[in-house]
Amino acid sequence: MAPIKLAVVGAGPSSFYVASRLLSLLPRSGPHASSLKIHLYDRLWAPYGLVRYGVAPDHPEVKNCTHKFDEAATDPRLRFFGNVNIGTTSPFSYALPLSLEALMPYYTHILYSTGCTVPILHPALPPSRYCIPALSMVHWYTQHPSKPSPPPLDRTSHVTLIGQGNVSLDVARMLLTPPDHLAKYDVPMPVLDILRRSAVQHVSIVGRRGPLQAAFTTKELREMMNLPDSSMVPLDPALLAQVQGASLTRQQSRTLQLLQKGSKNKPGTTAKTWSLDFFRSPTGLTTPVSPSDKARLTLAHTTLDPSSRAVPTGESSTLDTDLVITSLGHRSELSAPWYDPALGHLRTVSGRVVNADGRVVRNVYASGWAAMGARGVLASTMMDAYAVVDTILRDHFPGEDVQTTAASGPESAADKAAEADALEVLPKEVDLDAIPPEVEAGLKEGRVTDFEDWRRVDAEEIRRGEELGKERERMDWEEAHNFLTKTRT
Repeated sequence: MAPIKLAVVGAGPSSFYVASRLLSLLPRSGPHASSLKIHLYDRLWAPYGLVRYGVAPDHPEVKNCTHKFDEAATDPRLRFFGNVNIGTTSPFSYALPLSLEALMPYYTHILYSTGCTVPILHPALPPSRYCIPALSMVHWYTQHPSKPSPPPLDRTSHVTLIGQGNVSLDVARMLLTPPDHLAKYDVPMPVLDILRRSAVQHVSIVGRRGPLQAAFTTKELREMMNLPDSSMVPLDPALLAQVQGASLTRQQSRTLQLLQKGSKNKPGTTAKTWSLDFFRSPTGLTTPVSPSDKARLTLAHTTLDPSSRAVPTGESSTLDTDLVITSLGHRSELSAPWYDPALGHLRTVSGRVVNADGRVVRNVYASGWAAMGARGVLASTMMDAYAVVDTILRDHFPGEDVQTTAASGPESAADKAAEADALEVLPKEVDLDAIPPEVEAGLKEGRVTDFEDWRRVDAEEIRRGEELGKERERMDWEEAHNFLTKTRT
């Protein structure tokens, strides 16, 4: 049987779930062990993607999946190459550029697992110093290599978040939690310094629909209710009464109970407050004429039509605020291969990449948000990754029972027909150990990182954190590069 030499573009959670699953289903003691190689490429110098640069610092338990990823990386059949940007334009000048065409001759299979890295903007709220995407905030407090500018929190008393998903609540919680409570977590010291100078007194969390349609989870809402130094502005009882008779899911019932109970701290007892502003949709933002003025956000009042879509009532109101943060979801990069603008992510069928003409691209796959769009949590990402692995193995070992799950179901007649008409873009035979010469040179120069580099950085970040009494103290690329250069000599 021909080998599987898989290049994975992206090294976030979906990539590692795919890799670890393949390694476990084709174990080193099995008959196919010697014909499997997996190479993970990422334009970031460190692995784990959103687990490192997207999970809120005060949710360390969510990062426990990295133990599984670390275990997979001990398998010699898996290699990681950081600081390698495949195909698309990189925002990092120090990343090694490598075209997809230069990568293809070295691999029999390719998996795109690049996530959704571009924030969806509100058409009525163009980015400005008064309006930024939530991704910039998240990247700021996780010290993402994109290095967004710190928010002017020392001059900001009122923040308005547009969108009522978990990311909005993460940002609100980071702004309202006492910095001394955050200090034990994975929050970089420069971020803590700015949070300690913060003047934020109120955070408005705006959504165009009602409490039953809000996208945040009960867990995130409960954390907001239990903030130590903040209280929730009570909701209008009439708003909650409107949904009392509705047929509710378990989560909706719990959400409603929390909203009825309110925050642990009673209104009027705290200096900092927050609010959930339902049935409001932004229509414009007027910037202040002088530094002492606030921006003015115009909000259309909405209601739900019979299909639960938000529609304007004709009424409107304004909200004075210092900073608007939009949290409306994400899409893949427009320049990503096989990107479908109508979907906001890559075109796929059962994990197989499909071109614009609807033809399957043989042995090219996609997983995670790159294939599904920016939705779901780590558990759903894992199940999707396992389903894609089933597809890869079913394609490569037709008729053999090498997979242990059937999450993606048996191959259909349509799948077989699509495979029969698939485009051939990858070689069937390759050198299992070879990598592109540009990557080989980058490793020797120290420009490209491998997993051993990451292990050293990881241990050093944890050591520095222990000295400060916290989870870890992060390095940026310049610090990591200097540290690795010294440890290599």
